[in-house]
Amino acid sequence: MWAGRFTKQIDERVNDFNSSIKFDSRMYKSDIEGSIAHAAMLGEKGIIEKSESEKIIEGLRAILEDIENGRLQFDPAAEDIHMFIEAELTKRIGSAGKRLHTARSRNDQVALDIRLCLRDEIKEIRAMCIELVRTIAETAEKNLETVMPGYTHMQRAQPITFAHHIMAYAQMLLRDIGRLDDTAKRMNVLPLGSCALAGTTYDIDREMVSSLLGFDGVAENSLDGVSDRDFCIELASAISLIMMHLSRFSEEIILWCSWEFKFIELDDAYATGSSIMPQKKNPDVTELIRGKTGRVYGDLNTLLTMMKGIPLAYNKDMQEDKEAIFDAVDTVKLCLKTFIPMLETMTVIPENMRAAAAKGFINATDCADYLVKKGMPFRDAYKATGTLVHICIEKGVTLETLELSEYKKICDKFDEDVFEAISLDTCVMQRASRGGPAPKAVAEQIKLLKNKLSEIS
Repeated sequence: MWAGRFTKQIDERVNDFNSSIKFDSRMYKSDIEGSIAHAAMLGEKGIIEKSESEKIIEGLRAILEDIENGRLQFDPAAEDIHMFIEAELTKRIGSAGKRLHTARSRNDQVALDIRLCLRDEIKEIRAMCIELVRTIAETAEKNLETVMPGYTHMQRAQPITFAHHIMAYAQMLLRDIGRLDDTAKRMNVLPLGSCALAGTTYDIDREMVSSLLGFDGVAENSLDGVSDRDFCIELASAISLIMMHLSRFSEEIILWCSWEFKFIELDDAYATGSSIMPQKKNPDVTELIRGKTGRVYGDLNTLLTMMKGIPLAYNKDMQEDKEAIFDAVDTVKLCLKTFIPMLETMTVIPENMRAAAAKGFINATDCADYLVKKGMPFRDAYKATGTLVHICIEKGVTLETLELSEYKKICDKFDEDVFEAISLDTCVMQRASRGGPAPKAVAEQIKLLKNKLSEIS
């Protein structure tokens, strides 16, 4: 490729070290699509003969078909996917193939390929996130009245519903989808035409290529066009947040399916056993997701570290972008692909959730609110209720079973209706403020969520 300047063959070890074909070969379709658009522009502008342009396009389409049909295998000796396809094209159509690289560099070519490739990957990740949100909504609809304890500091805090709890993850994923959309929008700019770093003397039509490839515009600075990898970092960041949310959800599932909680039961198809303990049913899927989250964080850190000290324009360091971003992409897709059916098939155990909600004085806030509604300042009501909880602990009873006479010793505003006010069902049903856990409020959340999904799907 650089014959003329060099007087000896490159060392075989350097060739192996320099090669990227083993990980950039996945961009073959993007590379061919970009080359077809580039060849069409060269022919249209008269930079090469129209007949040569057509011959190149025909040859590239045949190569794409042969790769996808398995008739053409990647050559591991090729330096990268760009040179493999160009060499194969020249082998097939002769000298016309050598004209394809007119008015472009591998620098802007790879910048184009990775954008095209990641643009498609974002669509796949986005679709999987939408599918997971739908699965969450469907599970929530079945559990609008499944009462469970809500937690802070991993301590039982206030009564909520299972539907309300898991809908929080739907909101997280909606934000994730928004971040993917933002990333896709910012990356949808054509770098081709930047060439090595300083554009070209040929009368190219970058807008034509941009239109053919579905970009929203062109990179306005050729130096930035070849050296920008913000979109890789931004996508890795968005994926890291998806993984964080999956990891948090996974952690809760791990807790919930333990015997200490037993709020849910995972389907046998999404759990594993032990090699020595016959009774074990391990939530390995969720544990792996939790572990793989750290791996994706590492991919993001790799990209940030790789880019932090690189002067303009292109540097070979940037070849490291692909392994990191592709690993992040593949990991989140694998996790989503497994998490969705696991959630769909798990069994919710409402009676265990309700039993847990009946303990831990999670209706104490409602007891204080009862007094507030009768005219007592909240801080005074808080203190009175705290005293009642202390009495309950000493007597080994709950607020529901404490005698009314004990209530009246603390405050004469208490009456028989306090027991209705602090019942779990009342505590949940009355929390009907927008975004709250009352079945009516959660049903409204689900309705709004479905409307949102209709807009963005």
